[in-house]
Amino acid sequence: MHVHRTPEQINADRQRYLEHQRMGLDHSPGSMPVASPRPAPEIDVASVLSSRTVPGGWYTTLAVTEGDIIRLAPQGAGSSVSLAAWSAADPTERMNLPDTIKLQWTTDLAKGRVIFSDMGRVMLSIVEDSSGAHDALTGGSTPATVEKYNDPRMRNTHDNMVLAAAKLGLDRRDIPPMFTLFAPVRVQSDGRFEWRGSMVSQGDWIELRAEIDLLVALSNCPHPLDPRAGSVPDAVEITKISGTPVADDDMCRTSTAEAQRGFENNAKAKG
Repeated sequence: MHVHRTPEQINADRQRYLEHQRMGLDHSPGSMPVASPRPAPEIDVASVLSSRTVPGGWYTTLAVTEGDIIRLAPQGAGSSVSLAAWSAADPTERMNLPDTIKLQWTTDLAKGRVIFSDMGRVMLSIVEDSSGAHDALTGGSTPATVEKYNDPRMRNTHDNMVLAAAKLGLDRRDIPPMFTLFAPVRVQSDGRFEWRGSMVSQGDWIELRAEIDLLVALSNCPHPLDPRAGSVPDAVEITKISGTPVADDDMCRTSTAEAQRGFENNAKAKG
């Protein structure tokens, strides 16, 4: 049943929303950390737990222990890596991008930000990031978005994630909305999505720290908004690195009141 709302009611709701937003932003950091430098620094060989190269169009899965770090480094242009994550202890708890955006009042998920689960816990922290050019809004490619290229080599993220989920003992219904790295999607003033290619460069990289034990799926496919999407993207190097102790004033853990509450939920879950 449609409920008619008066202009006064609509305005009152809008004012409540703006006040709630103001309170959230007042607790946000005055400025986020600067982007990580290019090229990425060398990794201490002793800290490397595993390393693999994911060719363009393919996918991989990882089991990641709390504190460990995942570094992703495209080996060329055109690589956009979609990511999905689940709690290893209970995969019904999964990455939740709508809550991640809502709780941090931004779609710009870059260095210093965190990614929440649907249980209000922090799953991943973005501890290094050279570009800040990532997409939390549109998701990855589908069979329909690649069909127009009429290229049998052109795989898509939807199908990759179904296969990845099966390898992890999950079903397609367990796949959450995906976070796509190295995908410079922004929203124009009229609400349309825009691809800002100047935001990504050769040598870009990102590091994500696991804040709980995780199952992770990654798909290296062309983003549907990328003007280069008609070609198979370059490979991506994925390295799992052993973590180091996290300082009390860690930027990801202290940057916002919402992040602090998320980490409190992490601690409560441990008992």
